[in-house]
Amino acid sequence: MMEYLPVILFATIFLLILFGFPVAFTLGGLSVLVGVLVFDVDFFYLLSLRVYGTMQNFVLLAVPLFVFMGIMLEKSGIAERLLETMALLFGRFRGGLAISVVIVGAMLAASTGIVGATVVTMGLISLPTMLKRGYGPRLSTGVIASSGTLGQIIPPSVVLVLLGSVLNVSVGDLFLAAIVPGVGLVGCYLLYVIGYSIIFPDRAPAMPREEVEAFRKKGFTGDVIKSFVFPFMLILAVLGSIFAGIASPTEAAGVGAFGALILTAAQGKLKFQILKEVTRETTMLTSMVFMILVGATAFSLVFRGLEGDKIFLQLIENANMSPYAFLFVVMLIVFVAGFFIDFIEIVFIIVPVVAPLFVAMGIDLIWVGILLAINLQTSFLTPPFGFALFYLKGVAPPEVKTKHLYQGIIPFVLIQILFLVLIVLFPEMTRILL
Repeated sequence: MMEYLPVILFATIFLLILFGFPVAFTLGGLSVLVGVLVFDVDFFYLLSLRVYGTMQNFVLLAVPLFVFMGIMLEKSGIAERLLETMALLFGRFRGGLAISVVIVGAMLAASTGIVGATVVTMGLISLPTMLKRGYGPRLSTGVIASSGTLGQIIPPSVVLVLLGSVLNVSVGDLFLAAIVPGVGLVGCYLLYVIGYSIIFPDRAPAMPREEVEAFRKKGFTGDVIKSFVFPFMLILAVLGSIFAGIASPTEAAGVGAFGALILTAAQGKLKFQILKEVTRETTMLTSMVFMILVGATAFSLVFRGLEGDKIFLQLIENANMSPYAFLFVVMLIVFVAGFFIDFIEIVFIIVPVVAPLFVAMGIDLIWVGILLAINLQTSFLTPPFGFALFYLKGVAPPEVKTKHLYQGIIPFVLIQILFLVLIVLFPEMTRILL
């Protein structure tokens, strides 16, 4: 019975979370209960040391700083101005509004990395405009939801910070490795939009030429410069300082948070009420992440204490699974889990279990981290619990039904799966900039 206890623990926690029990308390509570029963009271001493060690992890300081930066930029109005400007730039092309949403989604991902804020902002601004211009609800919702989740893979990404901590690899290396796949995924989205607008021109029409010209006469050049300069300055400050070796990801996150404050002040939006809202939301999100992290620390300690990683490795060896077969199984489990549970839960429950097995098989953890990040991105998009779909439905006009969201997102989920396969076949894509 004891030899199967790690598997039973893992399965029980997974099932309880599926039934809606709070993740942090399920992970921590059940793990502590099993730990005390198996290892006696000394387990608490080990757990306190492990939790203290986790909380001393300097890299994890980047999480609240990047969250603060993203929420502050949402309140500053920079995203709104960027969307409006891009719509005018590409509006005269067929499918131009959809193209502008994808590009803005990528830029917001590189400057905020907060999925909820990006999807809600683009949903409020772009969706009514796209529907009014004759765009189909499926394409409109699919483009907005998928572009809003690009913050999962394009640095600076909170997901990559958490994965770097769990996989015990450099977050800076993960950021560098994610740039080419991130840009490639944006390119795939753009190709799909262009192809769709050619095949179905009536569902992705161009804006009337007269309207575009009228907009362009009202200080258009100045608006373009203002709209692009501010986000690029922030991206350069955050990512440039990391890649140039000037700052660590945590220090760069501090630069980003301070930069977001300055940009908000430059927009005339930095008021006490906004600062209060941003700090409250940052505290809530950060507390949620770290409570789950403490629970995951308890689970990891018990699971490895029961030699669960060795049991799983033995099962794989007995099944004669090759490294690629094991990778496929892990990616499939993560993909299916994404239908039901949040990406943070997947990072802290599944990844710590499989990470030692990848190391034992000699698989590059940087490559695995990028594959996991792209796979986790789909967890925001896949029904029934895709959070990006929930965010978008919450701000969508009444005529946009849930079925439109589900139907519109399917092509983009398929694009991500195909792109994932492409990175598996060509792992050097993650090593170009390293």
